[in-house]
Amino acid sequence: MIHWRKPFMIIFTAWETKVENPHDKLPRYGNAVVPLTLPNTLTLLRVAAIPLLVALFYMQAPLSTLGTAGLFALAGVTDWFDGWLARRTGQTTAFGAFLDPVADKLIVATALVLLVDRYQSVVVTLAACVIIGREIVVSAMREWMAQVGQSAAVKVSQIAKVKTALQMGAIGFMLMIIPQASNRYWCWLGELVLVAAAVLTLASMVIYLKAFWRVLREQSG
Repeated sequence: MIHWRKPFMIIFTAWETKVENPHDKLPRYGNAVVPLTLPNTLTLLRVAAIPLLVALFYMQAPLSTLGTAGLFALAGVTDWFDGWLARRTGQTTAFGAFLDPVADKLIVATALVLLVDRYQSVVVTLAACVIIGREIVVSAMREWMAQVGQSAAVKVSQIAKVKTALQMGAIGFMLMIIPQASNRYWCWLGELVLVAAAVLTLASMVIYLKAFWRVLREQSG
């Protein structure tokens, strides 16, 4: 039986250990690598922020507007920062490579569901379905491609990067707005950018699908 103090000892060991180059070993507990580096901790905090995002959303303004938009923007900043920090300090881990995109997809999907609830708009609902559906399809393709050793064939495209920027901007902007109490033109602007992100989402998915079918034919042949 593991003593109750040991998990805390793992955390303290991970925080106190300095990784000076990419080849240094991460803290270990038994035979398992302890992945509680600072970048991974920031990623975990993004996941932990999701219940807070939902709670703020259902409070009174400005917490439901500026509060949710600010928290979502902070999550976006940490998304960039934890990846940069991991590469800069040589603290990249398999756990971090797995968790980082999962955290992004979870918080984006949650924010989109909240926007569907707030806007009650067919346009917003369809855009949310397209974006979330694409993430599910592409994630499944990437998992299969990794299993057959072809993960390099589905690298992030330039269109996907632009899509992500538009998507994050649109969601953050729309979280600041309450449709019933805001100028309708601001609502239309947010919806327009979200639709643009959804269109690029489909375009990027087509690129991934082409790579997927090419590898699938090779595997089948």
